[in-house]
Amino acid sequence: MLRKGSPVALLVALVLLLATPASAQDRPAGPPQLKFKVVENFLKFPENIYFAEVVGVALSPKGHLLVVNRGPHALMEFDENGNYMRSIGEGLPMFEGPHQVRFDPQGNLWYIDAGNNLVVRFDPQMRITQVLGRRPEPWTWKTHVIEHAIPAPQNFYQPTDVTWDTAGNLYVSDGYGNSRVAKFTKDGNFVKAWGERGTQPGQFNTPHSIVTDAKGMIYVADRANGRIQLFDADGNVKGEWRVGGPPWSLCLTPGPNQVMYVGSVGKVIKVGLDGKVLGVMGKQGLAPGMFDWVHGIACPDEHTVYAAQELSWRLDKLIVE
Repeated sequence: MLRKGSPVALLVALVLLLATPASAQDRPAGPPQLKFKVVENFLKFPENIYFAEVVGVALSPKGHLLVVNRGPHALMEFDENGNYMRSIGEGLPMFEGPHQVRFDPQGNLWYIDAGNNLVVRFDPQMRITQVLGRRPEPWTWKTHVIEHAIPAPQNFYQPTDVTWDTAGNLYVSDGYGNSRVAKFTKDGNFVKAWGERGTQPGQFNTPHSIVTDAKGMIYVADRANGRIQLFDADGNVKGEWRVGGPPWSLCLTPGPNQVMYVGSVGKVIKVGLDGKVLGVMGKQGLAPGMFDWVHGIACPDEHTVYAAQELSWRLDKLIVE
Protein backbone atom coordinates (compact mmCIF):
# COMPACT_ATOMS: atom_id res chain seq x y z
CA MET A 1 0.00 0.00 0.00
CA LEU A 2 1.36 3.39 -1.01
CA ARG A 3 1.57 6.08 1.60
CA LYS A 4 -0.02 9.36 0.57
CA GLY A 5 2.70 11.85 -0.21
CA SER A 6 5.46 9.26 -0.60
CA PRO A 7 7.80 9.58 -3.60
CA VAL A 8 6.42 6.39 -5.14
CA ALA A 9 2.83 7.59 -4.72
CA LEU A 10 3.67 10.91 -6.33
CA LEU A 11 5.34 9.14 -9.25
CA VAL A 12 2.28 6.92 -9.79
CA ALA A 13 0.00 9.95 -9.67
CA LEU A 14 2.17 11.72 -12.27
CA VAL A 15 2.10 8.70 -14.59
CA LEU A 16 -1.69 8.46 -14.31
CA LEU A 17 -2.04 12.18 -15.02
CA LEU A 18 0.07 11.94 -18.16
CA ALA A 19 -1.78 8.86 -19.39
CA THR A 20 -5.27 10.27 -18.85
CA PRO A 21 -6.83 12.31 -21.67
CA ALA A 22 -7.48 15.92 -20.86
CA SER A 23 -10.90 16.47 -19.36
CA ALA A 24 -13.58 18.48 -21.09
CA GLN A 25 -12.72 21.37 -18.79
CA ASP A 26 -9.10 21.29 -19.95
CA ARG A 27 -9.88 21.15 -23.69
CA PRO A 28 -10.68 24.41 -25.46
CA ALA A 29 -14.42 24.65 -25.97
CA GLY A 30 -15.66 24.88 -29.54
CA PRO A 31 -18.40 27.24 -30.67
CA PRO A 32 -21.89 26.30 -29.52
CA GLN A 33 -24.24 24.41 -31.82
CA LEU A 34 -27.10 26.72 -32.73
CA LYS A 35 -30.62 25.34 -32.65
CA PHE A 36 -32.71 26.04 -35.73
CA LYS A 37 -35.65 24.74 -37.69
CA VAL A 38 -36.44 24.72 -41.38
CA VAL A 39 -39.74 26.24 -42.48
CA GLU A 40 -41.28 23.38 -44.45
CA ASN A 41 -42.63 24.03 -47.94
CA PHE A 42 -42.00 27.75 -47.63
CA LEU A 43 -41.73 28.45 -51.36
CA LYS A 44 -44.79 27.74 -53.51
CA PHE A 45 -44.15 27.16 -57.21
CA PRO A 46 -46.58 27.18 -60.10
CA GLU A 47 -46.79 24.09 -62.26
CA ASN A 48 -43.62 23.28 -64.24
CA ILE A 49 -41.52 26.00 -62.62
CA TYR A 50 -38.43 24.67 -60.85
CA PHE A 51 -35.04 25.69 -59.53
CA ALA A 52 -31.76 24.28 -60.74
CA GLU A 53 -28.62 25.08 -58.70
CA VAL A 54 -29.67 27.82 -56.26
CA VAL A 55 -26.77 30.25 -55.94
CA GLY A 56 -28.11 33.52 -54.55
CA VAL A 57 -30.88 35.13 -52.53
CA ALA A 58 -31.74 38.70 -51.52
CA LEU A 59 -34.63 40.43 -49.75
CA SER A 60 -36.24 43.53 -51.20
CA PRO A 61 -37.36 46.49 -49.06
CA LYS A 62 -40.88 45.01 -49.29
CA GLY A 63 -39.66 41.69 -47.89
CA HIS A 64 -39.89 39.92 -51.23
CA LEU A 65 -37.35 37.21 -52.01
CA LEU A 66 -35.30 37.39 -55.19
CA VAL A 67 -33.72 34.02 -55.88
CA VAL A 68 -31.15 33.34 -58.59
CA ASN A 69 -30.56 29.83 -59.89
CA ARG A 70 -28.99 28.15 -62.92
CA GLY A 71 -32.20 26.82 -64.42
CA PRO A 72 -34.36 28.09 -67.31
CA HIS A 73 -35.98 30.73 -65.07
CA ALA A 74 -32.82 32.22 -63.62
CA LEU A 75 -34.20 35.11 -61.58
CA MET A 76 -37.46 34.56 -59.66
CA GLU A 77 -39.41 36.71 -57.22
CA PHE A 78 -41.49 35.42 -54.28
CA ASP A 79 -43.55 37.43 -51.81
CA GLU A 80 -42.95 37.51 -48.06
CA ASN A 81 -45.05 34.36 -47.62
CA GLY A 82 -43.11 32.41 -50.24
CA ASN A 83 -45.70 32.69 -53.01
CA TYR A 84 -44.29 32.77 -56.54
CA MET A 85 -44.75 36.16 -58.22
CA ARG A 86 -42.77 36.24 -61.46
CA SER A 87 -39.61 35.45 -63.37
CA ILE A 88 -37.49 38.48 -64.30
CA GLY A 89 -35.44 39.08 -67.44
CA GLU A 90 -36.72 36.12 -69.42
CA GLY A 91 -34.88 35.88 -72.74
CA LEU A 92 -32.17 38.42 -71.93
CA PRO A 93 -28.68 37.30 -73.00
CA MET A 94 -27.13 37.87 -69.58
CA PHE A 95 -27.95 34.57 -67.86
CA GLU A 96 -24.82 32.59 -68.72
CA GLY A 97 -23.41 31.90 -65.25
CA PRO A 98 -25.80 33.26 -62.59
CA HIS A 99 -23.89 33.88 -59.39
CA GLN A 100 -25.51 36.27 -56.92
CA VAL A 101 -28.16 38.95 -56.30
CA ARG A 102 -28.13 41.89 -53.86
CA PHE A 103 -30.33 44.87 -53.03
CA ASP A 104 -28.62 48.23 -52.50
CA PRO A 105 -29.83 50.76 -49.88
CA GLN A 106 -32.00 52.50 -52.51
CA GLY A 107 -33.92 49.32 -53.29
CA ASN A 108 -32.24 48.57 -56.62
CA LEU A 109 -31.58 44.93 -57.45
CA TRP A 110 -28.10 43.96 -58.61
CA TYR A 111 -27.55 40.75 -60.54
CA ILE A 112 -24.05 39.28 -60.93
CA ASP A 113 -23.25 36.89 -63.76
CA ALA A 114 -19.84 35.18 -63.61
CA GLY A 115 -20.18 33.63 -67.06
CA ASN A 116 -20.96 36.86 -68.89
CA ASN A 117 -18.71 39.06 -66.72
CA LEU A 118 -21.61 41.40 -65.92
CA VAL A 119 -22.98 43.30 -62.94
CA VAL A 120 -26.47 44.57 -63.79
CA ARG A 121 -28.69 46.99 -61.84
CA PHE A 122 -32.48 46.86 -61.96
CA ASP A 123 -34.51 49.70 -60.46
CA PRO A 124 -37.48 48.93 -58.13
CA GLN A 125 -39.69 48.56 -61.23
CA MET A 126 -37.20 45.96 -62.54
CA ARG A 127 -35.97 48.08 -65.42
CA ILE A 128 -32.27 47.80 -66.29
CA THR A 129 -30.62 51.09 -65.31
CA GLN A 130 -26.89 50.29 -65.22
CA VAL A 131 -24.55 47.62 -66.56
CA LEU A 132 -20.96 47.21 -65.38
CA GLY A 133 -18.50 45.06 -67.27
CA ARG A 134 -18.84 43.66 -70.77
CA ARG A 135 -19.95 40.24 -71.84
CA PRO A 136 -17.72 38.21 -74.17
CA GLU A 137 -18.30 38.85 -77.86
CA PRO A 138 -18.39 35.53 -79.70
CA TRP A 139 -17.18 36.93 -83.03
CA THR A 140 -13.98 38.31 -81.47
CA TRP A 141 -13.18 34.91 -80.04
CA LYS A 142 -13.87 33.17 -83.33
CA THR A 143 -11.43 35.46 -85.09
CA HIS A 144 -8.92 35.31 -82.17
CA VAL A 145 -8.88 39.12 -81.92
CA ILE A 146 -9.03 39.32 -78.11
CA GLU A 147 -8.78 35.66 -77.16
CA HIS A 148 -5.82 36.24 -74.87
CA ALA A 149 -6.24 39.94 -74.16
CA ILE A 150 -6.14 41.28 -70.62
CA PRO A 151 -9.51 42.78 -69.62
CA ALA A 152 -9.59 46.54 -69.16
CA PRO A 153 -9.56 47.61 -65.48
CA GLN A 154 -13.26 48.46 -65.51
CA ASN A 155 -14.18 45.02 -66.92
CA PHE A 156 -14.44 41.75 -65.01
CA TYR A 157 -13.20 38.20 -65.22
CA GLN A 158 -15.90 36.04 -63.60
CA PRO A 159 -17.21 38.41 -60.91
CA THR A 160 -18.98 36.99 -57.87
CA ASP A 161 -20.68 39.66 -55.71
CA VAL A 162 -21.18 43.38 -55.02
CA THR A 163 -21.53 45.71 -52.03
CA TRP A 164 -21.71 49.48 -51.29
CA ASP A 165 -20.38 52.00 -48.81
CA THR A 166 -22.29 54.86 -47.19
CA ALA A 167 -21.16 57.27 -49.94
CA GLY A 168 -22.75 55.08 -52.61
CA ASN A 169 -19.50 53.70 -54.04
CA LEU A 170 -19.74 50.07 -55.04
CA TYR A 171 -17.25 47.25 -54.70
CA VAL A 172 -17.21 44.14 -56.87
CA SER A 173 -15.50 40.93 -55.83
CA ASP A 174 -13.88 39.89 -59.11
CA GLY A 175 -13.65 36.85 -58.64
CA TYR A 176 -12.65 33.52 -60.12
CA GLY A 177 -10.32 35.02 -62.69
CA ASN A 178 -9.00 38.37 -61.50
CA SER A 179 -8.82 37.68 -57.72
CA ARG A 180 -9.33 41.33 -56.84
CA VAL A 181 -11.85 43.90 -55.57
CA ALA A 182 -12.86 46.64 -58.02
CA LYS A 183 -14.23 49.97 -56.76
CA PHE A 184 -16.65 52.19 -58.74
CA THR A 185 -18.45 55.45 -58.06
CA LYS A 186 -22.24 55.40 -57.74
CA ASP A 187 -22.32 56.59 -61.37
CA GLY A 188 -20.44 53.46 -62.48
CA ASN A 189 -17.04 55.06 -63.06
CA PHE A 190 -14.03 52.90 -62.25
CA VAL A 191 -11.96 54.21 -59.32
CA LYS A 192 -9.37 51.57 -58.44
CA ALA A 193 -8.81 47.90 -57.76
CA TRP A 194 -6.78 45.98 -55.25
CA GLY A 195 -5.64 42.40 -54.86
CA GLU A 196 -4.13 39.64 -56.96
CA ARG A 197 -3.91 35.86 -56.70
CA GLY A 198 -1.93 34.75 -53.67
CA THR A 199 -2.03 33.94 -49.98
CA GLN A 200 -0.55 37.07 -48.42
CA PRO A 201 -2.65 39.76 -46.69
CA GLY A 202 -4.52 41.69 -49.35
CA GLN A 203 -4.19 38.90 -51.91
CA PHE A 204 -7.02 36.53 -52.82
CA ASN A 205 -7.77 33.10 -54.12
CA THR A 206 -11.40 33.28 -55.28
CA PRO A 207 -12.93 36.29 -53.54
CA HIS A 208 -16.43 34.81 -53.52
CA SER A 209 -18.64 37.17 -51.48
CA ILE A 210 -18.42 40.74 -50.19
CA VAL A 211 -20.38 42.84 -47.67
CA THR A 212 -20.00 46.19 -45.89
CA ASP A 213 -21.03 46.93 -42.30
CA ALA A 214 -22.69 50.09 -40.97
CA LYS A 215 -19.29 51.62 -40.17
CA GLY A 216 -17.91 51.10 -43.67
CA MET A 217 -15.72 48.06 -43.02
CA ILE A 218 -15.56 45.79 -46.08
CA TYR A 219 -15.50 42.01 -45.59
CA VAL A 220 -14.35 39.71 -48.40
CA ALA A 221 -14.88 35.95 -48.35
CA ASP A 222 -11.48 34.76 -49.58
CA ARG A 223 -12.86 31.29 -50.19
CA ALA A 224 -9.94 29.19 -51.41
CA ASN A 225 -7.66 30.76 -48.78
CA GLY A 226 -10.17 29.79 -46.06
CA ARG A 227 -10.45 33.26 -44.56
CA ILE A 228 -12.44 36.49 -44.41
CA GLN A 229 -10.35 39.60 -45.03
CA LEU A 230 -11.28 43.06 -43.74
CA PHE A 231 -10.55 46.30 -45.63
CA ASP A 232 -11.27 50.00 -45.47
CA ALA A 233 -12.72 51.87 -48.44
CA ASP A 234 -9.25 52.38 -49.94
CA GLY A 235 -8.35 48.71 -49.86
CA ASN A 236 -6.08 48.81 -46.82
CA VAL A 237 -6.04 45.51 -44.93
CA LYS A 238 -7.63 45.82 -41.49
CA GLY A 239 -7.77 42.23 -40.36
CA GLU A 240 -8.28 38.58 -41.15
CA TRP A 241 -10.70 36.03 -39.69
CA ARG A 242 -10.69 32.26 -39.85
CA VAL A 243 -14.08 31.03 -38.72
CA GLY A 244 -13.80 27.26 -38.99
CA GLY A 245 -14.66 26.67 -42.62
CA PRO A 246 -14.17 28.10 -46.11
CA PRO A 247 -16.39 31.18 -46.47
CA TRP A 248 -18.65 30.84 -49.51
CA SER A 249 -21.26 33.50 -48.74
CA LEU A 250 -21.67 36.40 -46.33
CA CYS A 251 -24.58 38.42 -44.97
CA LEU A 252 -24.89 41.05 -42.25
CA THR A 253 -27.98 41.71 -40.16
CA PRO A 254 -29.31 45.29 -40.17
CA GLY A 255 -29.39 47.60 -37.17
CA PRO A 256 -26.80 48.93 -34.72
CA ASN A 257 -25.78 45.50 -33.35
CA GLN A 258 -24.87 43.65 -36.49
CA VAL A 259 -23.81 40.03 -36.71
CA MET A 260 -22.58 38.08 -39.70
CA TYR A 261 -23.75 34.75 -41.02
CA VAL A 262 -21.26 32.81 -43.14
CA GLY A 263 -22.41 30.12 -45.55
CA SER A 264 -19.83 27.38 -45.84
CA VAL A 265 -19.64 23.70 -46.80
CA GLY A 266 -22.01 21.65 -44.65
CA LYS A 267 -22.72 24.43 -42.17
CA VAL A 268 -23.69 28.02 -41.47
CA ILE A 269 -21.52 29.98 -39.04
CA LYS A 270 -22.60 32.95 -36.92
CA VAL A 271 -19.85 35.50 -36.25
CA GLY A 272 -19.69 38.71 -34.22
CA LEU A 273 -18.08 41.75 -35.78
CA ASP A 274 -15.14 41.27 -33.45
CA GLY A 275 -14.40 38.07 -35.37
CA LYS A 276 -15.56 35.74 -32.61
CA VAL A 277 -17.52 32.69 -33.75
CA LEU A 278 -20.83 32.79 -31.88
CA GLY A 279 -22.20 29.47 -33.06
CA VAL A 280 -22.49 26.91 -35.83
CA MET A 281 -25.55 25.18 -37.20
CA GLY A 282 -26.17 22.19 -39.39
CA LYS A 283 -24.23 19.27 -40.76
CA GLN A 284 -23.29 18.16 -44.24
CA GLY A 285 -25.92 16.52 -46.39
CA LEU A 286 -28.51 17.08 -49.11
CA ALA A 287 -31.72 16.61 -47.11
CA PRO A 288 -33.72 19.53 -45.64
CA GLY A 289 -32.12 20.67 -42.41
CA MET A 290 -28.66 19.77 -43.72
CA PHE A 291 -26.29 21.87 -45.80
CA ASP A 292 -24.19 21.26 -48.89
CA TRP A 293 -22.58 24.26 -50.59
CA VAL A 294 -24.23 27.35 -49.08
CA HIS A 295 -23.50 29.49 -52.12
CA GLY A 296 -25.72 32.43 -51.11
CA ILE A 297 -27.15 33.66 -47.82
CA ALA A 298 -29.46 36.41 -46.56
CA CYS A 299 -30.23 37.42 -42.95
CA PRO A 300 -32.93 40.09 -42.50
CA ASP A 301 -32.56 39.69 -38.73
CA GLU A 302 -30.52 37.65 -36.26
CA HIS A 303 -33.11 34.85 -36.08
CA THR A 304 -33.98 34.45 -39.77
CA VAL A 305 -31.60 33.06 -42.37
CA TYR A 306 -32.17 32.12 -46.02
CA ALA A 307 -29.63 29.60 -47.30
CA ALA A 308 -29.14 29.04 -51.05
CA GLN A 309 -28.11 25.42 -51.53
CA GLU A 310 -26.24 24.88 -54.77
CA LEU A 311 -25.97 21.10 -54.91
CA SER A 312 -29.48 20.26 -53.71
CA TRP A 313 -31.21 22.90 -55.90
CA ARG A 314 -33.00 24.32 -52.86
CA LEU A 315 -33.57 27.48 -50.85
CA ASP A 316 -34.12 26.96 -47.12
CA LYS A 317 -35.71 29.42 -44.74
CA LEU A 318 -34.20 28.87 -41.29
CA ILE A 319 -35.51 30.07 -37.94
CA VAL A 320 -32.56 30.35 -35.54
CA GLU A 321 -33.19 30.15 -31.80
